[in-house]
Amino acid sequence: MRIASLTKVFTCTALVKTMRDNSIPLGTPVIELLPDLAPDWRADVRLTVEQILGQVSGLRESVDSTALAPLGDGPHALQEAVRLVVGTGNEHKPGTRWSYYNGNYILAGAVLAALSDTSYERALEKTLRGPWNLSRTSFEAPRDATTGWDGPTELPLLGYPRSRRPSGGLWSSVPDLLAVGGGLLADRALLDDIRRPRTTPDDPVVYGLGWALGPSGQMYLNGRLPGYRAAMLLIPDKDYVSVVVTNQQHALHAAARVLSDMQRPLTNNDLATAIDRFAA
Repeated sequence: MRIASLTKVFTCTALVKTMRDNSIPLGTPVIELLPDLAPDWRADVRLTVEQILGQVSGLRESVDSTALAPLGDGPHALQEAVRLVVGTGNEHKPGTRWSYYNGNYILAGAVLAALSDTSYERALEKTLRGPWNLSRTSFEAPRDATTGWDGPTELPLLGYPRSRRPSGGLWSSVPDLLAVGGGLLADRALLDDIRRPRTTPDDPVVYGLGWALGPSGQMYLNGRLPGYRAAMLLIPDKDYVSVVVTNQQHALHAAARVLSDMQRPLTNNDLATAIDRFAA
């Protein structure tokens, strides 16, 4: 099924891993890794990779699906999307305010591609999908793709713009998503980099890199696209990972309740509302 914003887990994990493997600090300014964008750069030059992955970039959130639609699906679509994102400048100082913005992950995908000297899609294959044996995860609809539903109405299988892929373009399966969780649990240094909070007490959520953080150290997020809802939860200290994917547009409330009830014996926390409302 489509996993929507659970794609951010893949983008974030691959980028943090690639930076670690190349001994590049997460606090490196993005412009240093994407020097070709300097002529179009209107964002704060101090903006770091850590801040875009942590959704605390402060970027002006003016690049949406409508703005990206004319870019098409050619090989330069992501690069052109990034030019739009950094060309809008900053609305807030980086690191001071959390706000869930897909532009951050469009930018992160471009950084991953640049560090890997290839396309974003190939970088993800090289860094994560191949090494972690994620055979049921791809950007192309599989032959046995499950169609989405809006209540009683079956929805057509639609493409997902290449310019937006790092923020939500993947198809995947429960076994592959569990494998990603298992891969994170097996690499504690990587996991600790990702789950360290990057938000302030005034922000609406506690957030690491790509994940919201619960009161007992849970990591969770959800994904939403027409006809699909998905949610995922990790409890690192319990070596626990769970996921729900659905092909019903109105199923997120129920999916959040399932995830919360499954983890509650381990934490005594009710996270159903938090999972359901995350980034709403």
